[in-house]
Amino acid sequence: MTWSSAIMRVLVTDSDNRSTLAATRSLARAGHTVITAGERRDSLAAVSRFSTAFVQYPRPFDEPERFVDAICHAVRVNSIDVVLPMTEVTTLLLTEQRLRLPSSCTLPFASVESIAMASNKAAVVDLARRVGVPTPRTIAVASEVGAVIEANTLRFPIVIKPARSRVRSVDGWISTRVAYAVDAADLESKLRRLRPDVFPVLLQERIHGRGIGVFACYDQGRPVAFFSHERLREKPPSGGISVLSRSTVLNPVAVDYSKRLLDRLGWHGVAMVEFKNDDRDGSLKLMEINGRFWGSLQLAINAGVDFPALVVDIAAGKAPAPVLSYRTGVRNRWLLGDVDVLLAVLFGSRRGLHLPAGFPSRTKALWDFMHFLGRDLHYEVWSLSDPRPGLVEFRRWLTGR
Repeated sequence: MTWSSAIMRVLVTDSDNRSTLAATRSLARAGHTVITAGERRDSLAAVSRFSTAFVQYPRPFDEPERFVDAICHAVRVNSIDVVLPMTEVTTLLLTEQRLRLPSSCTLPFASVESIAMASNKAAVVDLARRVGVPTPRTIAVASEVGAVIEANTLRFPIVIKPARSRVRSVDGWISTRVAYAVDAADLESKLRRLRPDVFPVLLQERIHGRGIGVFACYDQGRPVAFFSHERLREKPPSGGISVLSRSTVLNPVAVDYSKRLLDRLGWHGVAMVEFKNDDRDGSLKLMEINGRFWGSLQLAINAGVDFPALVVDIAAGKAPAPVLSYRTGVRNRWLLGDVDVLLAVLFGSRRGLHLPAGFPSRTKALWDFMHFLGRDLHYEVWSLSDPRPGLVEFRRWLTGR
């Protein structure tokens, strides 16, 4: 499925992200002029044959002001019509400063207030409770003091989830990680090691089950497209970024829950709403909302929902018709991420990896990995028609740089 649109000059940030590579390839094939921007020239999207030019900017984590200055300058110099930030930090920074962009340039994203709320997991849990969306049993703690006592109402292992994936501090941005505590002593130790500015932290019951993502595109509060996939393998293996995913039929309950959340936020642009299907009773539990493009964006494009093209259409002032169908059973594989998962399973301990009961054995994991071909199996980075991104990624994977 394709959408016709006026030819636009699009600046896509975070050039070393797989989602940026997917957007660059998609938009250029649709006829748009794509200029990539990032911290380094030898990055995935920057070396793609579909990138017509590259803009280098300072690291947003360390120099947010200079990053915004660089983007605004690039927009003016290159006569950019649309800016697409691709990660949480760049999206937050640019939506905060959208008034600094020339009036001729569009940033097709929700308000900074909506994006900030969506990126705050504690706020999302509160929002979910208000609109009737189930979540794991959750306790929010403001510090490590007394947290272990409060956690007594939960069963171990407990998920330790900072409310924000990226935290702004006086030293720049801090990346946080989800961790697991196997007992009270482990919980106390891990909370004590966290920086004070990482709090509040959510303590959650661990939900075992397959992850379900609902991906959405909104036009000023109007739903335009929904898409869903299931994660077949994740990095880390206990749950995280998908390395092998498959497009699936939309789960009507998940779509309903997603609409409740995004409608209340007055959404505009793209978002990803993540759930887990609780093995205990089959119910869906909300994990988080990401108010930005996502890592497995290429899967949606391959299945027939071209989110970058939809967003550029919206930015061009069009009102895209709702996307009512797409191909299911399409698979997307991030090969080097899948290699990392295999190595972790082969050489790590099940306890250390926090693998759930029923996780495939090492032999089964190796057998599953060896299936390199198949109907509707697509590779996320590697492409015969655009080989340089795959070569750059492989070289850096080998050298660790």
